[in-house]
Amino acid sequence: MRVLVIEDDESTGASLTWGLQAEGYTVVLAVDGDEGLWQATEHDFDLIVLDVMLPGLDGYQICARLREAGNWTPILMLTAMDADLDQAEGLDLGADDYLTKPFAYPVLLARMRALLRRGGKPRPALLTAGDLTLDPATRVVRRAGQTVTLTPGELAVLEYLLRAEGRAVSKAELLAHCWDENSESDPAVVEVRIHHLRRKVDEPFGSRLIETVRGAGYRVEPQTS
Repeated sequence: MRVLVIEDDESTGASLTWGLQAEGYTVVLAVDGDEGLWQATEHDFDLIVLDVMLPGLDGYQICARLREAGNWTPILMLTAMDADLDQAEGLDLGADDYLTKPFAYPVLLARMRALLRRGGKPRPALLTAGDLTLDPATRVVRRAGQTVTLTPGELAVLEYLLRAEGRAVSKAELLAHCWDENSESDPAVVEVRIHHLRRKVDEPFGSRLIETVRGAGYRVEPQTS
């Protein structure tokens, strides 16, 4: 497995290179943002370990440029900045995981293994079904070019259905993933929310994207026409 480490701190870079090589990884070390982006663009890697604070391009810029170019190599960000907003920014730009310094080396290895199992499957910036789009970063929904205003709960259900990529999702699964554990667990609340969603994203546009699958639940077919 080839791993690109983009880290400007000499001690951390050397430690990561030595440790990962000892685990059997092939490691390429880049010590600034410009070199890191060049390496990630010109060569194939199975994983990128990316520091945020770098000379030249920072980690956020590198991550954003790779995703904009359609490069979906898994990215694990390393940074000394542990504020929630800093982590959210990296994840919204397309990073796959986030680890703050100082970190435990076994945790780093475990997170790397998890990302390597997932692989570099494309993860589009927009979730799409027909003429409907949902931007997970901005939480903006549009259909036929018009902005559709949804509640946070409605957004959660719609996003989950879109991410299911055409698979039928049961009421129980939606309850487990789109309601918190203290919420009402009656499946009827799912029916109510689906009804509200349809009134906003289907009825005004004259066609139904949210389908009922008898005995299985609901689905939204991705990229339908």
